[in-house]
Amino acid sequence: MTAIPSFTGDANPYGGGDPYADYRTADFPFTQYANLADRQLGAGVIAANDEFFAQRENLLVPERAEFDPEHFGHKGKIMDGWETRRRRGASADHPWPTADDHDWALVRLGVPGVIRGIVVDTAHFRGNYPQAVSVEGASAAGSPSPEELLGDDVKWTTLVPRTAVGGHAANGFEVCVEQRFTHLRVNQHPDGGIARLRVYGEAVPDPAWLSVLGTFDVVALEHGGQVEDASNLFYSPATNTIQPGRSRKMDDGWETRRRRDQGNDWISYRLAAQSQIRAIEIDTAYLKGNSAGWASVSVKDGETGEWTEVVPRTRLQPDTNHRFVLPTPSVATHARVDIFPDGGISRLRLYGSLTQLGATALAARHQELGGL
Repeated sequence: MTAIPSFTGDANPYGGGDPYADYRTADFPFTQYANLADRQLGAGVIAANDEFFAQRENLLVPERAEFDPEHFGHKGKIMDGWETRRRRGASADHPWPTADDHDWALVRLGVPGVIRGIVVDTAHFRGNYPQAVSVEGASAAGSPSPEELLGDDVKWTTLVPRTAVGGHAANGFEVCVEQRFTHLRVNQHPDGGIARLRVYGEAVPDPAWLSVLGTFDVVALEHGGQVEDASNLFYSPATNTIQPGRSRKMDDGWETRRRRDQGNDWISYRLAAQSQIRAIEIDTAYLKGNSAGWASVSVKDGETGEWTEVVPRTRLQPDTNHRFVLPTPSVATHARVDIFPDGGISRLRLYGSLTQLGATALAARHQELGGL
């Protein structure tokens, strides 16, 4: 078990220069998983009890928080995060907030899933960060309103107990709750500001929805696909290749450093469940002078299965979506794309449908994790 670094206390006041020069962070073991609170997946901050200084939606902005020391508005310093007003006590005799006073925000995950780790980032909140944070999770069917989520009939499970955090720091928390969640409640005690929220985990789709779809992308993140490993992550994460939609810019795909040997780069994937694959897309959108020169796709059925090449090494064109119809469907649980010799691709799509065995296994896992 890897120890999770803990940051507490104020950071020094900003003294000029690079605002990230004294930022406290660490390599958290759970960041190998996808960010389930990604706006690109459909995540959103649907409510907050207070956002006086800075809007709640900033929590899910994909880029790291920015800081402009001279940016002020009518309400005070404008911060790139979610910041609430200062809480006060009930009277002059008791001017301090009570131990139970806190602010909260409701977050809808982009895709439901099992959460492996959470990062509460207080970048640039040096003396105005919360004293402590806590995070709860709930599983709700459909598209509930904030009022419905806050109703007495919704069960909230503690994912991160009330824990002291530090200012201007990436505060990471490992989560060990084997349950499928759709929403989070982020609490800051008693008040303050949080710059960004990241929720890392494994997507757990609704098997009934996939059954209705019939044919779908069986490696897509939103359908439960997952990157297991990659040869190189120098410029961008391999998870980008299974994000929704087409790439919107060069760094929205996967790009490796330039190789100076005779090897090649690759990504391996785990599919949503055992599937029958009938068609494949390899997209190099926005990769113009740095797309992969050639690519091949292989699949295997089961952890101990043998890799079978279903798309032989094929020349790729820059900034182009390449489509391949398989002569016969391939049954698989895993896939691998090899690029030669290096470069990148923006998206990989594996179109097919679940086998009966795959559908049964997915339904069993969904039920085991408390899916609705």
